[in-house]
Order: sequence, then structure tokens, then C-alpha cells
Amino acid sequence: MSLISQISTIRSRAHFVIKGKNDGHRASLQGTRKRRADQAKQRIGIMIAGCAVAFTVVGIRLVQYGLVDPVITGSIENVSRVASRPNIIDRNGELLATDLNMVSLYADPRRIVDPDEVVEKLAQVFPNLDWKDTDKKLRSGTAFQWLRRQLTPRQQADILALGIPGIGFRPEKRRFYPGAATASHIVGHVNVDNQGLAGMERYLDQQGLADLRDLGMTSGMPLEPVQLSIDLRVQNLVRDVVEKAMVEYQAEAAGAVILDVDTGEVIAMASVPDYDPNQPSRTLSDGSIDKEYEKGWFNRMSNATFEMGSTFKSFTLAMGLDAEKITLNSVVDASRPIRMGGFTIKDFKGKNRPLSIPEVFQYSSNIGTAAVADRVGIEGHQEFLTRLGLLSKMETEMPGVATPTQPRTWKKINSVTISFGHGVATTPLQTAVAAAALMNGGYLIQPTFLPRSPEDAKRAARRVIKEKTSADMRYLYNWNGIKGSGRGAQVEGFHVGGKTGTADKVINGRYAKDINFNAFVAAFPMNKPKYVVLSIVDAPKTGVHGGRTAASTAAPMIKAIIGRVAPLLGVAPRFGSEDQPYTLVNY
Repeated sequence: MSLISQISTIRSRAHFVIKGKNDGHRASLQGTRKRRADQAKQRIGIMIAGCAVAFTVVGIRLVQYGLVDPVITGSIENVSRVASRPNIIDRNGELLATDLNMVSLYADPRRIVDPDEVVEKLAQVFPNLDWKDTDKKLRSGTAFQWLRRQLTPRQQADILALGIPGIGFRPEKRRFYPGAATASHIVGHVNVDNQGLAGMERYLDQQGLADLRDLGMTSGMPLEPVQLSIDLRVQNLVRDVVEKAMVEYQAEAAGAVILDVDTGEVIAMASVPDYDPNQPSRTLSDGSIDKEYEKGWFNRMSNATFEMGSTFKSFTLAMGLDAEKITLNSVVDASRPIRMGGFTIKDFKGKNRPLSIPEVFQYSSNIGTAAVADRVGIEGHQEFLTRLGLLSKMETEMPGVATPTQPRTWKKINSVTISFGHGVATTPLQTAVAAAALMNGGYLIQPTFLPRSPEDAKRAARRVIKEKTSADMRYLYNWNGIKGSGRGAQVEGFHVGGKTGTADKVINGRYAKDINFNAFVAAFPMNKPKYVVLSIVDAPKTGVHGGRTAASTAAPMIKAIIGRVAPLLGVAPRFGSEDQPYTLVNY
């Protein structure tokens, strides 16, 4: 092949290779352009979809804001929701507590132009306004500040008339108690956020209402009323008697409780001083809290323990009878004082002779009662009081129940003094519960502030003494009501029986000889007891005919209470002898 032919062949081959490369490059460029066009279309589609979603969300929120009251739109997160509470009613359906719709005043400090001007204007509506604190809130720079909770309609109208920008109103609930102080220690009260702080209000929160509120399930929804066991009519009368007694006897405090012996239902319970749950904390003119007023929060019937004095002789004699160490015909020697461990046990106005068991109860003999406890023994004594629930914390719905106190180690001297009510401190309510077991056939039934049927009561009851022991104790209560210290509590036609208790009050760990704690535990009608009533008077300075003992203070309270409430409780009066009784009214 010639040189020219070889060159021509190489050229033709090179042209073919170059042409192929050019064709491949063009195809590659076309593919890249197509892919880029497709990707651009995808990005545009995603952007269009994102914008559509964003505009949809914004549109929905705008609709929501348009449906909300503009007064509320200034509220910020972490502000409590409008929480409802159920109405509380008594056993007859009478209203004890309910919610009222209120408004509260708030501010958005970021929108406040002149804090000084706002404070001056608000002071026109709230004369006791804290200028310094309010000014601090308005200058905080935060998004939300409460200024005043739970306004009256007049206050709201006055603030609206001021036309202050940057403040608004938020709907809230305010708890209202129509009876004010009538049943304050039972019903309790709530705080400004409608959360239960005491009494049955706190119990409701403990039973799950607080959890529902936290989940937002109590806002704006109707809740079933909660019915209590108390009778508002009876409660009002009991409190009236107790309040008058505290004033008349110049006492530090007073109280009373009525208990159904068959069901354990608390029909009424009052402790004074008390308070108005509509204003649980009272503010003085200088802005401080009235500490004297807050003392009324203390419920002495279930939240405090006392040495109950000679009312404990009921349990000591019941113990001896139940253990069959004595009978009603037994006689014990009460002719001389007992000297033990450096102490002398003697009787108040003693008879200085042997006494029968009814006489021990009638004359309230410390010596005779100690002799009965000695027959049972220390271990038996402690076991019996434990069985009656007097040495352990009482089980009931009421929050804050006090725990009884007793000696760490029981010695003979402890058993002797406890036999007549010194050395063990219990709550007045659980003393009444234990007394009910002595009257109802021997069954201990824990107290309840909620309605309880007889069938439910039987299932909850626990036998603690024999039926015969209960019958003997009914005899002793009736005996003392007719012949002993219970005569001051007797109400004609209702056959009241019971036992007084006058104890030296413990002050700073020592017994004060001139300060008493008095109590009277009673049952009626004694032919078939239906109710136990217990009254207390703390540190009275005087009493009926000038006396300071339970017979002159606590017993007359029982008489006043039973005389007024027995007809309301449906107890028909009975007159005549035991053999031929007759009622005043036939039903």
C-alpha cells in the first residue's frame, strides 16, 4: 500500500471515531437536559404542595382564632384551664357547694404603654391594690401576668369602662358555699384555682378529680353531684348550740357530732371556732393574713386528739363485762385511794365504800374503774382498746385525721390511769364511734361522711364485743342518764343515756389543775339507741350554775342538741313507764 493510501485510510478511520464521539456526546447532553427538566418539575411540585399545606394550616388557625372570644386570645400557655367541680349536696339534696362563673383580670405586659397610668386607673376599681407589686408585673416584659382573680360583675364593668389596652379577662370558676360556715369543716374549701384543700373538697381531688382536671376533662362538662351523709338542717342546729356554748362558757373551743349507730353515717359535726369557706383566708387592711381567723381551720372533732376523761370508763367497764371478769352485780372496793408509783388515785366526791358496777359508773369512781382494769390485766386492756379502734388512726373519708397517742410501754400505772381516761389521747369522733359499738349490739363501724345503706353497713361492720355486753352497757348508760351525771342531758320523752368526762387539760406536757377538757358521750333513745351524740368543751371558764365540769357544760349541750334535732331525725318521743310506754303522736 502506498503512503498516500495509508494516510487516506487513517483519515477515514479518524473521521469515523470523531463522528462517533460527537454523536455520543450529543446523546449524553440530551439525557442530562431531560433529567434536569424532570427534577425541576418535581421541585416545583413539592414547592406547590408545601405552600398549599402551609396556607391550609394558616387558614384553619385563622378560622379558629375567629371563633374564639377576642377577650381570651391574649391568654398565654401554662395558665390553668377553666376547671369545674361537682356540686356537693346533703342527704336531702340541699346544696352545700357549687361553681359560679367568674372572670379574672390579666395583662400582657408587652402591650402595656404606660404602666404608671395603668396602675393609677386600676386603683380606682381596687382601693386595696398593691401598687408596687402590680407595677412590677406590668414591667416584667413577659407575655402573661395575673392582676386580680375572680372579679365581681361590677368590677369587670368598671375596668372595661377605663379602656386600658393590654389587659383582658379570662373566664374562671369560683366555688360558692351557700351555708358559709355552717358545715365548713366537713365540706372544706378550695384555692383560687378551684383545687380542693380541706374537707370533702380535698377528698374529691384525692379520688381522681384532680387527675381529670389535669387532663382537661372537667372543663365545661357537667359532673354528677356528690351527696354527703350530713343533714343540713341538723348541722345548722348543732353548730348553733356549739357556738353559743363556747361563748356562754367562755371556752377556748367547743364541738359536737351526731352519729348513726347502725350505719356509721355522720349526720352532723361542728367544731368552733370555724371559718367561712367562701373566704378561707381573710386579708387585713395592711395586706397581711388574719392568723386568728385561720385558727378556725382547725377541726377539733377529727383532726385533734384529747384525753377524753371519764368517758373512757364506758370502755373499761365494757372490757370487764366482755372478758367476764365482772357482771352488773359485781362489787369492787372503792373505800380507800390507790397509791402507786408515787401517785395517789382517788375519787372526786368519793363514797369511801364498796360499790356495785352501776354505782361505779354512776359516781364515776376512778378507784372502782382501776380495780376493773386490774382484773383484766395490762395486755388485755391494750388489746381491748385496740379492738375498739381507739389506739389506731381512724378510717374515714375526711382528710387529715389525727392519730391517737399512747404510752410506748404500758405499765400498771398506765393501765390504771387509762382506765379513767388519762394517758391515751384520741379524737372525739373516734370516741363516738367506739361508743356506738357499745350501743348497737357490739359492732364497730367506721364512720362515713357519704351515704351508707344498712346492707353496706353490715358488710363493713366488725363485731368487737358480745351482744350481752352491749345490752349491759345500754343499761349502764340509761342508769347514769336517770340517776348519775347524765341527768343534765336528759330530754323528756327521748330517754337519753350517757357518760360525762372531765379531764385535766395537758398544757406543755403537764396537767393543769385549773383547766379542763370536758366531754359527754350520749345515746338516744335508750330503749333502742339510734344515735350517739358527743359534745366537747375545751377550757371552759364557767358553766351552768358556775361549774366547770362536764356535767355543767358538755351535758347541757347534749340536752340542747337532742331537744332540737330529735324530731328532725324522726325519733318519736315516748312517755310513761317502761312497762306501759306511749307516744305523744302516733305514726
